[in-house]
Amino acid sequence: MLIIVYPRFAPYYLLLILLSILITSCQNRPKEVLNRKKMEQIMYEVYVAEATMENDYRNFDTSEKKEAYIDQLFKMNGITQAQWDTSLSWYSDRIDLYLKMNDSVKSRLKLVQATLDAEIAQVNIQKNGMDEAVYSASYIPKNFSFASLDLERDRLRFKLDSTEISENLTDSIFSFSYSVIGVKLSSVYSLSSLITLVYSDTTIYNPQKVTENKTYSSSIEKYINSDTLKQIFGYIQLENPAGINPNIQLYNISMGDK
Repeated sequence: MLIIVYPRFAPYYLLLILLSILITSCQNRPKEVLNRKKMEQIMYEVYVAEATMENDYRNFDTSEKKEAYIDQLFKMNGITQAQWDTSLSWYSDRIDLYLKMNDSVKSRLKLVQATLDAEIAQVNIQKNGMDEAVYSASYIPKNFSFASLDLERDRLRFKLDSTEISENLTDSIFSFSYSVIGVKLSSVYSLSSLITLVYSDTTIYNPQKVTENKTYSSSIEKYINSDTLKQIFGYIQLENPAGINPNIQLYNISMGDK
């Protein structure tokens, strides 16, 4: 009878062998191939860029614009198109590793999407909970002041329905714009705006952070892919939990021709 005696430290030897194989595999990665961490980051950004181009058809309506956008993404990350192609090919040949990386990127995308959905849901809750007598007023003043210490009043909000859009906004492309004065760098308060465009089958959100004293503008289209604009919801909001009077003024507020 043959008796095999395993060394006491066999599991540790096995671990060393596995580590050696892993190190050897990493060392076999060509210099021009991105490391795993960098590759996952670029994969994430490419996914986001592709989704952006797919949804923002106004700014990415040609293949040249799309290529320029991706090229800019690569430049910002310090790589070239050739390096990306080589890295993608190298990882694709190692399908198990590539699938793990892809799953990691998709998990990150789902987390970001869930966060965004929660923020949009919060906006809708706030919108539906507003006093209808105030929120439904379609009149948009030319000037507005954030001088009140009443937090409930520190928001300029408006809504236009399909009739008001048809009667008052004759062009197929127009804009909502406003100028700001009195904004200072501060961690105490923040100023932002949100334009929500409700089409028959699509809803588009155009958020904007206000950080400088200048004119801000959001372009709006009446028709997108044979879809018609039905409603416009909007607000410019000051988040001021400290209750300090920042004396911020809005002027030249307008909804009209671009």
